[in-house]
Amino acid sequence: MRFVPVSLFLLKKIVTLVCRYILVDMEKLIIREWSEADRPREKLLEQGRRALTDAELMAILIGSGSRKETAVELCRRILSDAQNNLNNISRLEVPDLCRYRGIGEAKAISIIAALELGRRRKEMEPETVSVLNSSKKVYDYFGPYIQDLPHEEFWVIYLNTGCKLLDKKIIGRGGNDATPVDIRVILRFALQVQANSIILVHNHPSGTLRASNADKIITKKIVAAAELMDIRVNDHVIFTDNAYFSFRDEGLL
Repeated sequence: MRFVPVSLFLLKKIVTLVCRYILVDMEKLIIREWSEADRPREKLLEQGRRALTDAELMAILIGSGSRKETAVELCRRILSDAQNNLNNISRLEVPDLCRYRGIGEAKAISIIAALELGRRRKEMEPETVSVLNSSKKVYDYFGPYIQDLPHEEFWVIYLNTGCKLLDKKIIGRGGNDATPVDIRVILRFALQVQANSIILVHNHPSGTLRASNADKIITKKIVAAAELMDIRVNDHVIFTDNAYFSFRDEGLL
């Protein structure tokens, strides 16, 4: 076997290139082995959106960086050039963002679209949240949903600690004088929206303005089940087309 002599300069060049590829492979390995808490998507799932930096949120939008830097590093560089001000980035157009290596047209459009959604959100007037802390307010608010119906419906209103409306959900729909009510559904949804208290609502198409024995029994069952989860039943309001009956007002709660 014949050996071809290699100049010292060429040998140094080969060693430098080999070392560079080794470092790149090591860097890729380290990135793959990052803790999940350091990966933007996983970090958002585990710690919530507030835990992420602006660069990490942008990195989720673009998905990947370039061969020389991760998505997070690339987004940090873009933010740095914009004085770490999202308002400055929102003024950039697609060609401006495409100047960065690793940002193509699709990624630039994703960034611009996300910032435009944020701008439009700020333009919207905040929705007035109803405060339902009395039977009269419940009647005035909920009347359009349940009056003039030929059948019974049972609804639950979910409230936060300030008696502000979180959500409302129909639990059962029945005939003229009975409605099926699943207590598990009521409480499951209360936990989903993190309600502090609830108000039970149903109508009497017959116009009877009093609570039946069945109404009293189901109310007691719901109150007992809700107490186990530290959820308060503020009231049970029965609607007719022209008036209402409140368990709270009548001393039944």
